[in-house]
Amino acid sequence: MDVLENWRELNSASLFLRVALALLIGGSIGLERGSKNQPAGFRTYMLVCLGAALVMMTNQHISERFGLGDPSRLGAQVISGIGFLGAGTIIVTQNNRVRGLTTAAGLWSEACIGLALGIGFYEGAVVVGMAILLIMTVFQKLDHKMQERSRFMRLYLNFVSSDALNEFMETCKSMEIKLIDMQVSKVKGNSKNELTAVITLKTLQARPHAEIMQKISVLNGLKYLEEI
Repeated sequence: MDVLENWRELNSASLFLRVALALLIGGSIGLERGSKNQPAGFRTYMLVCLGAALVMMTNQHISERFGLGDPSRLGAQVISGIGFLGAGTIIVTQNNRVRGLTTAAGLWSEACIGLALGIGFYEGAVVVGMAILLIMTVFQKLDHKMQERSRFMRLYLNFVSSDALNEFMETCKSMEIKLIDMQVSKVKGNSKNELTAVITLKTLQARPHAEIMQKISVLNGLKYLEEI
């Protein structure tokens, strides 16, 4: 325990340890994000973790050397400031699908890990880093399975006309699928009567989403279909 306490002090050895762990943990999570072609990947996560660690080491240095300031003051600014970087990874696609939320949350968590490393809280940083990596890999598959078994579906559809939309609604009724919410708009800059719709459905019983999508996809007048 005394050995670990020595590593919590700010010196040349602990500095290199904190930097190394920041690169290792940040790079590990960044590799996972990069493998999924996310906007923030390997280098971004390492930079965030390393920068946050430096902020806390600087704060500790100022506090110990000059006896001034709150050792957590600069860290608090990182926690709030990282939101600007995370917000840049969140986008809303043309079909109203929100992407990048997990990446943004990962960047914020990565900054927190960096802060923990920078102040010498190695145990917390390592355990949480492993937990985040587990969430982004193993738990992602569990999340997909839970969504597939959900009675709710949110679809983005493109119809050639209002008649095609009416046919879709009749098909849902025949399949015992209830329309919970529907937002319909005309395709901009299109002289035809094409429509786009974001529709939330609810099935009476849990059914595979792929099966429902297959039956809907063969409807006449349906140009595009995607679950969002």
